[in-house]
Amino acid sequence: MTTFIKSSASAQAAATAPRSPWRDWLALGLLMFPVLLVAVDNTALTFALPAIAGALEPTGVQLLWIVDAYPLVLAGLLVSMGSLGDRIGRRRLLILGSIGFAGLSVATAFAPAPEWLIAGRAALGFFGAMLMPSTLSLIRNIFPEPNRRRLAVAIWAAGFSGGAALGPIVGGWLVERFWWGAVFLVAVPLMLPLLAFGPAVIPESKDPAPGKVDIPSIMLSMLVMVPVVYGIKAVATEGPGTAGLGAIAFGLAMGTVFVRRQHRLKHPLLDMSLFRNRVFSMAISANILALFSFNGFILFLAQHLQLLEGMTPSAAGVAMIPALAATVVAGLVVVPLVRKVRPGFVVAAGLAFSAAGYTMVTFGNHDGGPSLLLAALLVLALGVGTAETISNDLILGSAPPEKSGAAAAISETGYEVGSLLGTAVLGSILTASYQQNLRLPAGLDGMLPGSTLHNARETLAGAIEAANLVPESLSAAVREAAAAAFDSGVHITAAIGLVLMATAAVLAAVVLRKVPKAA
Repeated sequence: MTTFIKSSASAQAAATAPRSPWRDWLALGLLMFPVLLVAVDNTALTFALPAIAGALEPTGVQLLWIVDAYPLVLAGLLVSMGSLGDRIGRRRLLILGSIGFAGLSVATAFAPAPEWLIAGRAALGFFGAMLMPSTLSLIRNIFPEPNRRRLAVAIWAAGFSGGAALGPIVGGWLVERFWWGAVFLVAVPLMLPLLAFGPAVIPESKDPAPGKVDIPSIMLSMLVMVPVVYGIKAVATEGPGTAGLGAIAFGLAMGTVFVRRQHRLKHPLLDMSLFRNRVFSMAISANILALFSFNGFILFLAQHLQLLEGMTPSAAGVAMIPALAATVVAGLVVVPLVRKVRPGFVVAAGLAFSAAGYTMVTFGNHDGGPSLLLAALLVLALGVGTAETISNDLILGSAPPEKSGAAAAISETGYEVGSLLGTAVLGSILTASYQQNLRLPAGLDGMLPGSTLHNARETLAGAIEAANLVPESLSAAVREAAAAAFDSGVHITAAIGLVLMATAAVLAAVVLRKVPKAA
């Protein structure tokens, strides 16, 4: 990916460079490794959270930051790293990021405290931002012909969404057989094929005349993301207060300054003119909301399956295999479909499927086992696979050729923002609802250490651990109280997801209705 591409001549040269078709598809296969790594990393950790909570004893807020520190830094730096890729080459940036990510993953696996784990996750976000910006723009250069590009983008999207579903399976298997830090070590084998064959197979591309990188814009982008997410967490867990609302207001103010600066710069970090295209803006919104719903759902489903249903991490991961298959299949099936049905209606249908999945959770009874939630995940996965595949192609197709790099950068930023907001917003609301609705039975104060009782009031994992330390007569009551409190938050977050997905489906059908069928 790149922040912008100014020379259409360079793109044309890349398109006409003699390459064997098998090398193109082999290059795409190698590009899937960083895509899978980032996607798996986003969701694998959710299945390690109960083990992390038991080993490191983080607070509820720390537990959320362990999840969110990585995508927060990643999303804030994607566009900036795209600009760096313009200068030094996208393949080179990809290789540098792979080396750094693999090495730091090993160090993070042995974090001794929550603070160290949060710091390690944030540092991984820095190198992750080097990985993702290159993939879509390299695909754009490797596959200039629209039909081949559409299939390549579908495979890319299937790899990302499939990796998100594969993450819990990998994470559950590793945690059960080793320890929570093993989920970080998966980066090493995933990066080896890219490092071994990427330099020889993936063609290098870069902007021959890139604009100057604007350091203040990079700083402003971070000053937008970090305060807003912190504010959302603070308001959700502590209620409306000066700190939370002030952080959100500061982040939005910095966003205004950022946008105004981009309009004034000759070579902006983020080309704001792309958002004037309604198709482009709606496709970005669809991407963000699809990932928002998917990651938010997996966050609470992972905890429900392990802590309330009593599944082992690997068993819970295996239970999600149908959703993994549905996401991948849906992403590939819709490629020929858009030749018969307008793309806007396909995107709207995908978002409607996501709304249907959340409807099942909102109005369903969760006490009858995991079947309802797993069925809802399957429906949601079909919607995500459908919506994000076509919306990505619309993003690249609606931008002028000389700005395809900027379009790719914004698209991947949307992926990370959606993933981040799904865990930050829905996760924070879920945590707040749990803490406010928890009614532990009397008599625990004299039986449990103060820290254990505090953790029980903070997180579901803490409550289940406390239930294991008290007599059987109280253990069932603690589990029942924790399950009821957690379930109240699930219904609230599912209702929010339902409203957002239904609204997005209607908007996509209206805004994108005139986009013609694919040739």
